[in-house]
Amino acid sequence: MYRSIPLSHRLPDDLVYDILTRLPVKSLIRFRCVSRSWYCTITDSDFITKHLDRANLLSNSHNGYLLCNPSIRNGQYSSCDYLCTFVCNTDRTLTEISRFEFPSNDERFLVGFSNGIICLANYDEEFSHILYLWNPSIRKFKKLLAPPTSLIEPFHESAAFGFGYHSQNNDYKILRLRSLYIWIDRGVKVRPAEAEIYTLSTDSWRRVVISVESFCGTGSNESVDFIESSLCLFFNRALHSIASSWGHRFILSFDVNDERFRKILLPPNYLDGVAVDAENLAVFKGSLALIVFGEDVAENSNVCHIWVMKKYGVVESWTKRSVPMAMVAMGEVERPFGCTINGELLIEKYGPTQSLAFDPDSLNEEILRIPEAACMIYTANFVESLVLLDGLNISSQSEN
Repeated sequence: MYRSIPLSHRLPDDLVYDILTRLPVKSLIRFRCVSRSWYCTITDSDFITKHLDRANLLSNSHNGYLLCNPSIRNGQYSSCDYLCTFVCNTDRTLTEISRFEFPSNDERFLVGFSNGIICLANYDEEFSHILYLWNPSIRKFKKLLAPPTSLIEPFHESAAFGFGYHSQNNDYKILRLRSLYIWIDRGVKVRPAEAEIYTLSTDSWRRVVISVESFCGTGSNESVDFIESSLCLFFNRALHSIASSWGHRFILSFDVNDERFRKILLPPNYLDGVAVDAENLAVFKGSLALIVFGEDVAENSNVCHIWVMKKYGVVESWTKRSVPMAMVAMGEVERPFGCTINGELLIEKYGPTQSLAFDPDSLNEEILRIPEAACMIYTANFVESLVLLDGLNISSQSEN
């Protein structure tokens, strides 16, 4: 026979609340069924924020978080794509957390990761962008459609995406940058790039003007002609991509909090003497970095230049480290897709297609035991969260 617990033997509500904020996500999902009170507490936005803050504070994991889109399923290509999330353990093994499946064989973008939320995108049949916010820890996702493009014939377009956390408002934003161009006899003619922002709290898009100011906030503003990156790197509360204006290349920074576009200068003459195979922005040991793979023309050998900005926004603080890359002789580098917290470079390469970790200190390389993937992203800041648990129009996934 059920007997109620005397009030004198019950824990105080504030102590129960504090204990709940320390529990893992999987336990909290189950504990929603304990009582109506616990359900309301666990799904409350203030509790979700408190739980996330504590998870970030207490996290001492050196594991990484990998999202990949396997290109082959059961030995065959499939019309139904799925994306897998893995924890990259310190012993280099992988533990699958979740699998997200949707009927599409169109081009996909893995946009970014923040506070347990993954943003991904693909084209629909009419070439509009469909985006998803996905929390694999709670197996919930939100689907949203980007505004239709206002393409002016005969211009073509390319798009870049970024996803970041708005710390001042405890919100999330997606940035879409669009470049408009047309090929002509003497080269390429471009129109000023355009930008749109999606805000999760309002569940809406709005267009903003790209007016770039210097990083210190002085000088005249300028427009942007072309966005060279397809993905924007989220670092130091801002999204970063390589852009150009009147043939001048620089890092375009978009502050997620104040929504200002700023210019960060690239290292002076950083491409001199290098036949570039790939270049990417990255976070290297806590600093903004530019990773350049290519051939050293003078030495006729493969090399990786790691440019690190020691003081954020200060062009004079760029420092270069050159690392020989013998492994490239066995296959061309397609792109780096991340850096581990210890400074290892995670690389995709051709011939044959492989993913590997390269340590620029020891020059050791190790093939990663992951499925052959059509696309991947990696984050060193792995944390589980309840974000999206309190949202409207959110879909759940079935257990796999």
